[in-house]
Amino acid sequence: MNLVVHIAWTHIRHRLRQTLVGTLGIATGVGFSIMMASLMVGSQRDFIATLVDTLPHVSIRDEQRHAQRQPAENAYDVAAVSGVRPDENRPGLKNPLALVNALEGWVPGAVATSVTTRAIVRYAGRDLAATVLGIDPRREPRVSSLPKQMRQGTLAALNAVPNGIIIGDGLMNKLGARQGATLALVPATGVPVDARIAGVFHSGVRAVDEGQIYTLTRTAQILAGQTGLINEIRIRLDDAMQSRDVAALVEAQVGYKALSWQEANEDLMSAFMVRNIIMFTVVGAILLVASFGTYNIVSTITHEKTRDIAIMKALGLPRATVRRIFVLEALLIGVFGAVLGCVLGNLMTQALGQVEIKVPFGDATTLPVIYDGMHYLGASLVAMASSLIAGFLPARKAAALHPVDIIRGAT
Repeated sequence: MNLVVHIAWTHIRHRLRQTLVGTLGIATGVGFSIMMASLMVGSQRDFIATLVDTLPHVSIRDEQRHAQRQPAENAYDVAAVSGVRPDENRPGLKNPLALVNALEGWVPGAVATSVTTRAIVRYAGRDLAATVLGIDPRREPRVSSLPKQMRQGTLAALNAVPNGIIIGDGLMNKLGARQGATLALVPATGVPVDARIAGVFHSGVRAVDEGQIYTLTRTAQILAGQTGLINEIRIRLDDAMQSRDVAALVEAQVGYKALSWQEANEDLMSAFMVRNIIMFTVVGAILLVASFGTYNIVSTITHEKTRDIAIMKALGLPRATVRRIFVLEALLIGVFGAVLGCVLGNLMTQALGQVEIKVPFGDATTLPVIYDGMHYLGASLVAMASSLIAGFLPARKAAALHPVDIIRGAT
C-alpha cells in the first residue's frame, strides 16, 4: 500500500467515532439532497406531462402574430398606419385542408383540424361559460389524450347522439347534470342549441375540466354561426420538447400564428425555473453544512497529530506529501459518505414514492418521484468536492508546520 494512503487510512481508522460522525453527516446531506431533487423534479415532470397531455403541442390559430404591414409602411420608413380593418372580416383559416396536407408531409407527428368557440351552458337555471371545441372523433385520438380521459361514455358516442357533447366532470358537477341530460348551449349569436351529454371526461386540469366541452365539428360550426369554419389546427408531436422549434417552422410556412405549449404556459415555465434555483440552493446548503463536519474532523486529526507531522517531516517527507495525506483523509470520508448517502437517498426516495395522496377530485395517487442517475452523481461530486475543500485548509496548515517548532512545544 502506498505510504500516503497507509498513513491517511491509519489516521481515520483510529479516530473511528469522529470518522463515523463525519461520514454520517455527509451521507445525510447527500441522501436528503437526492430525495428532494427526485421529488421536485418528479412533481415538475408529472405536472408538465399532465399539461402536455391536456393541451396540443402546437396550435395554429386564425390570427397573425403581428399586424400586416401596409403598402405605405413598406414604401416609406417614416410612415405608420394603424386601425386598418377589412370591409369583411370572416374568421377562420383559409384552405385548412391544404394546410393540413402540407403539414402532414413533414411534421413529425399528427395533425387535426378543429373549431373553437364560446358558449353559455344553461341547465336547471344555471348559466356557466365554457369553451366549445368541435372535433373529428376519428382524428382526435391522434392529437389528444381524450379517449384515455373518458370517465363515462366513449368518443364514438358523439356520432351516435344528435348534437352530442362530451363535458368535463367539473363542469357537469357545477351544473348538477348527469350523462344523458339535455343542455342548452347559447352562443354569441343568441340562438340556443339543445345538446345532449354523450360522455364525461377528466383531464386533471381544473380549468379544462370545469370549462371545456367537446362536440362534433359541424355542431361547433352551427354555434359559431359559420358553415365550413375551421379556426384551429392542432399538432401532436412525437417529441413534445421540440414544440418551440416546430412552431417556429410552421408559422414561417403557413403565415398564421403557431403557439407551442411552452409559449402558452410561459409564466408557468418561468416559475419552474425559479423553483429549480431554490431547489439547488437548498440542496447546496445541505451539502455545505455536511462539509463543515469533515472540516472539523480533519482539523481535529491535524491538531492531534502535530508530533506525527514533525516526525514525518524530520524523516524527509516533503510539505506536499504531508498535505496530500490530510487531503486524502478528507476525500476518503467524502467518498464513504457519498456512497452511503446514495443508498440512503434511494431508500428515502422509494419510501416517499409509496406515500398515497387522496384528492377530492380524482383517483388516489402517489407522490411523483423520479430516479435520475444525474442526481446521485451530482450530489456525490458536490459532497466529495466540499470534503476536499474542507480538508485542504487544515492540510495546508499542517504541512506548513516546522518540525523543530513542534518538538520544542512552540505549538
